[in-house]
Amino acid sequence: MEWYIVLTLIFIGLAFLFGIGVPVAFAFLAVNMVAVFFLWNGTNGVELLTMDMFQSVSLFSLLPIPMFILMGEIMFRTGIGAYVFEALGKWLGALPGRLSLLAVGSGTLFSALSGSSVASTALLGSLLVPEMEKKGYSHKMSIGPILGSAGLATMIPPTALGVILASLAGIPVGHFLVAIVIPGLLLALIFVVYVTIRCALQPELAPSYHVEKVSWAERLKDTIKYIMPIGLIVATIVALIMLGIATPTESAVLGAVAVVLLAAFYKRLTYKLLLESLYGTLKTTAMILMIMAGASIFSQVLSFTGITEALILFFSELSISPILVLIILQILLIFLGCFLEPVSIMMMTLPLLMPIIGAVGFDKIWFSVILLLNMQLATITPPFGMDLFAMKGVLADKASMGQIYRAVTPFILLNVVCMVLLIVFPQLVLWLPSLM
Repeated sequence: MEWYIVLTLIFIGLAFLFGIGVPVAFAFLAVNMVAVFFLWNGTNGVELLTMDMFQSVSLFSLLPIPMFILMGEIMFRTGIGAYVFEALGKWLGALPGRLSLLAVGSGTLFSALSGSSVASTALLGSLLVPEMEKKGYSHKMSIGPILGSAGLATMIPPTALGVILASLAGIPVGHFLVAIVIPGLLLALIFVVYVTIRCALQPELAPSYHVEKVSWAERLKDTIKYIMPIGLIVATIVALIMLGIATPTESAVLGAVAVVLLAAFYKRLTYKLLLESLYGTLKTTAMILMIMAGASIFSQVLSFTGITEALILFFSELSISPILVLIILQILLIFLGCFLEPVSIMMMTLPLLMPIIGAVGFDKIWFSVILLLNMQLATITPPFGMDLFAMKGVLADKASMGQIYRAVTPFILLNVVCMVLLIVFPQLVLWLPSLM
């Protein structure tokens, strides 16, 4: 059977299973089992599949995932995020678009500890949107900045999605987590500049209002008590990895312990909340490891059938420049992001894309960072972005899906601007890892 027929049948099978609501991990497992049964000598192939699945998740490099997830669980269940939100708001005063800037700043800080764009969307939406509505903010300056900044959870370490991508791509997890620091902060800066300029040009989108004056002493006190500990935890994780003092796994463990101690210091940690956080971590980690196992077998199936080699040969023989190949791939990924969530996209495409990227001569870490930004974009791309539905769940009848789509559109374009900058200036990605 020709490779393109096998590839078409695989994607038809996946599309059918996704369409009837089968979870991602089990959809890939089902397709893999059918494929190896017919391609790897029946039941012998299925036995080999089970052994390969176990080996694919028995990796030290995957251990940061549960630790990063635990950090997010503790933070959101104990309400630490609300403290950070209030402390940050005291520094903004009466700036144009104050609450929109607060959404971007809070989203950036929350992203550093949550690692989940959906969780950040839910938290920021519930905290900020009601207040923004009272102040007369347009949806463009309330819903848009929240959705844009919540997506930073995938671009600012520690991020579980980043660890998954690095593992699937076969690149060093530590180098990748360091590589996304500047792109993540750059995207946040682009959001801040956009919100500031637009609110200055169109003040009716974010009307000014009276803000109570806060003393410098109170600002500094809350900053030291609430903002600095989170910043210190994230900076320590990145610094330990960069300096080679600790592996990503060891740094993730230290970060998780620090967040637990921080919640205890604020007297927000209870035995019940700790158990709920551990249980939530266990459920999410189990599903992620199932996905990783499925992705590993999927990659082997593609290689066995000759699909990977055929695609490498196809792109190698194209009479177009490598940069045009990169642009075509990014457009394809953006299109997939309109209909699928990031993990599904990565599982389907990475086993095919990484060999192609190696063949055309691109740096794999640089490409993977651009791809992660594309996956962040997938969480807010209409019509099926996960964060869009999370925001709709928070707002209920206060905004239609059409209004949410229109509000997020400028931030989709800003993501594309950031992507172009990373393509034109590769050192934005590669400089920090080069110092390791």
